[in-house]
Amino acid sequence: MTVPALPYRLVATDLDGTLLRGDGSVSERTRDALAAATAAGAAHIVVTGRAVPWTRHILDDLGYRGLAVCAQGAQLYHAGEHRLLTSVTLDRQLAALALAKIEAEVGPLALAASRDGLEGEVLVGAGYVQEGPLPVLPFDDRAELWSSPLNKVYIQHPEMSDDALAQVARQAVGNLVDVVMAGAGVVEILPLGLSKATGLSLAARRLKLRAAETIAFGDMPNDIPMFGWAAHGVAMANAHDELKSVADEVTTSNEDDGIAVVLERLLRG
Repeated sequence: MTVPALPYRLVATDLDGTLLRGDGSVSERTRDALAAATAAGAAHIVVTGRAVPWTRHILDDLGYRGLAVCAQGAQLYHAGEHRLLTSVTLDRQLAALALAKIEAEVGPLALAASRDGLEGEVLVGAGYVQEGPLPVLPFDDRAELWSSPLNKVYIQHPEMSDDALAQVARQAVGNLVDVVMAGAGVVEILPLGLSKATGLSLAARRLKLRAAETIAFGDMPNDIPMFGWAAHGVAMANAHDELKSVADEVTTSNEDDGIAVVLERLLRG
C-alpha cells in the first residue's frame, strides 16, 4: 500500500490552543492525522511555551517519543528518553532590573516564575491568577524568585490587558530582555533573543531538517517567530489577530481539529 506524500518533512505544533482542545485533550482525528504525517516521513515536534515539568505528562499521554521545544525555546527535551538536552536560563540580575523598569511605568505587578530543570517548580506570588490544575509553589518573599536559575518570569497587572502590558513592558525594558504574550493572562519575561524559532531551529538541526521543509501551527503572538522561521505558518481560527496577520493560512479552531484539517488536505495532495 502506497503511503501518501507530504510536502513538508517537519510538522511543528504549539500545544495550548493549537494541538490541545480546551479540556487539555487531543482528538483522535488529530492524533490520526499526525500519525499519518509521520508515516509519510515527516517528523512531529511539539513547540510550547510550557516548561518541561508542565509538558511531560501531555507528551507521555500522547505516546510522544521525539524532541520537544519547551519554555518558549529555552529547553530542548527528549521525550522518549525523559532527558533535558539543552537549557537556556534567564539572567536574574537583568530580569530584576527589567521588572523594576516595568513597574516604574505601570505600578506593582503580580509575579510568577518558572525554575529551570526537569523538576523545576513554577513559583506563584500573591495576586497572580493561575488557571488550570498545573502544580505551583506559592511564595511570599520576592527574594525567593531569584534564589534558583529560571527560564522565565510571568507578569500580570490588575487592570491592564495582556496586550497593553506586553507593549508597555517591551518599551520599558529596551534590549535587556524579551517580552512575549503567550496566552490569556500570560505575559513573560525571557532571555534576550530567545524564541520558539531559536528552539525549533536547534531541534531541526539535530534532525537534519531545514526551515524550508517545515509547516508550523500556532495561536498566539509568541508563535510569530516560529512562523517567520518555517516555510508555512498556519494559525488556528481561535488565534490572536496578531498571529493571523502574519500567517500563510488560517485553519479551523483547536476544538474543530484545525491541525488535522490541514494535514489531511496536504496528504491528499
